[in-house]
Amino acid sequence: MTVELVDAIASFVKLGGPVVAILIVLSVFALALILLKFAQFWRERVGRHRRAERALHAWFHDGYGNARAIAETDRSPVGTALATAMRLAAMRQASRQAVEDDVSRLSLTRLHDLQRGFRALDAIAQIAPLLGLFGTVIGMIDAFRQLQTAGNAVDPSLLAGGIWVALLTTATGLAVAMPVQLILTWFETQLENERVAIETMTGAVLSHRPPEAAVEQPDTAGAVHAH
Repeated sequence: MTVELVDAIASFVKLGGPVVAILIVLSVFALALILLKFAQFWRERVGRHRRAERALHAWFHDGYGNARAIAETDRSPVGTALATAMRLAAMRQASRQAVEDDVSRLSLTRLHDLQRGFRALDAIAQIAPLLGLFGTVIGMIDAFRQLQTAGNAVDPSLLAGGIWVALLTTATGLAVAMPVQLILTWFETQLENERVAIETMTGAVLSHRPPEAAVEQPDTAGAVHAH
């Protein structure tokens, strides 16, 4: 099966020329990058907010300690931002603006790391159709050149064969670009949802700070630990 696949790809590249070979290389690179991004999104728990929602519920109903304990077990960007917001919100000397700035810096770093590779995918989605069109134009030029060389002995099949081979590169370019663009849009949507979740959940935390009694024990424990 593997040998047959390699032979099929080789014949396809031979038929389409160097442009198709470049498009195949781009498609392999895009596939590898997409798989890496899927693995990264899974590892970072992007889009999975159930634990963060439990932490937020605990913040309103069960107290500071339980809420922060739940949030700190969540390694997603939302969970990390929520745990930071809860820790800072429990400090009476920390203003709302200072908490928002710290959470924003932390979230920006995490989301920026998740965005790495998006530019490459976007470039592939844009350049693949142009490469396909470029190959088609070159193929059409070659087909008409052969037609001119034939002179009076024009063979319509010669022109038809050259045209369909030329159009093959455009089809290949579109076949590479369309799925890459769709998957890139999905990645961007997931990150936008993550950004909105961070803003709304941290905003909810800051709108309901725990009473003084709820933070006395953590502060006292920290002081004892420092001595």
